[in-house]
Amino acid sequence: MKVAFISRSTLYLSPGGDTRQIDMTAKYLRVKGVEVDIFLANQSIDYKQYDLLHFFNIIRPADILGHIFKSKKPYVVSTIFLDYGDFEKTARSGAMKWLNKVFSADQIEYSKVIARRILNGEKISSIRYLWIGQKKAIKYIANHASVLLPNSENEYKRLQSRYGIVSPYHVIPNGIDAELTKVMAPKLEKYKNAILCVARIEGRKNQLNLVRALNGLPYKVYIIGKPSPNNQAYYDECKRVAANNIFFQGYISDEELQSAYASAKIHILPSYFETTGLSSLEAAVLGCNIVVSDKGDTMDYFKGFAWFCDPDNLESIRFAVNEAFKAPYNVDFRNYILSHYTWEKAADETLLAYHNLTLL
Repeated sequence: MKVAFISRSTLYLSPGGDTRQIDMTAKYLRVKGVEVDIFLANQSIDYKQYDLLHFFNIIRPADILGHIFKSKKPYVVSTIFLDYGDFEKTARSGAMKWLNKVFSADQIEYSKVIARRILNGEKISSIRYLWIGQKKAIKYIANHASVLLPNSENEYKRLQSRYGIVSPYHVIPNGIDAELTKVMAPKLEKYKNAILCVARIEGRKNQLNLVRALNGLPYKVYIIGKPSPNNQAYYDECKRVAANNIFFQGYISDEELQSAYASAKIHILPSYFETTGLSSLEAAVLGCNIVVSDKGDTMDYFKGFAWFCDPDNLESIRFAVNEAFKAPYNVDFRNYILSHYTWEKAADETLLAYHNLTLL
């Protein structure tokens, strides 16, 4: 079987969780004998080489429609259905907050596509997108896919609720690379019993409220990551309000990151929305207690094992951190992740979904 993975043109210029999902799923599918080529949405593709097209990020239908129409190939979609509604309406500042109260999420996304075309030259794969719009484009893609591949049950339910679709689906869990656990990462005194937050620095990830909640408490807090595009001012504000117990690390190597996870006490992602939180899974398997947002699909992954917080409530963030800090590490969580949430498991489920397609 030969499959073309197709995703956003900025997949490697502005890497995120979808970059990791695509690269690692491709890696383990290849181990299992599937030929996988990865393409950016703005690249030309010789479709006839492939048995199947596999798209990512259904909220970017302008990247997908043209390939569907030109190829006439069966396709599947890893939906990665993000919902920024709570963040956009409550935590955004300036004009975007007002716009999100006036216009729907789909109208906002449509305007972003047009802006990216004008300002950055990003290609719109089909002119049809311009006249049917964001919402109808997503519904068309979902309703004509051979199968949808959400990362959790809750993700599919959100998609179904928003767009009224009833499409076949197969849950593909996000995961960690089990290779991480085969070598013991050396512990570093610097991170001993620290609190880590590993993520791109941006409003949706909510580092500013994390800083405000933990300022001056008897914890070392390391915020690891770089600001995403257009979030330098947010990063500067996080640094401006931070007390002496908050440290900003920027980018660190994979080796240092693994040692940080192995040495720290807690990893926290108090985001306004997460489908999973890949850094939370990696931190948990390497020895951290986990604090996560109660927004998004986190319950599907972490219920019974993590401490949940309300990203808008500083006291909720503090309480969850204090409770997680007092608790011993739960090795059952580690074993659960290794049984259910690895990239090899994700590849197994993806391959099962491929083989279940009657079109192949």
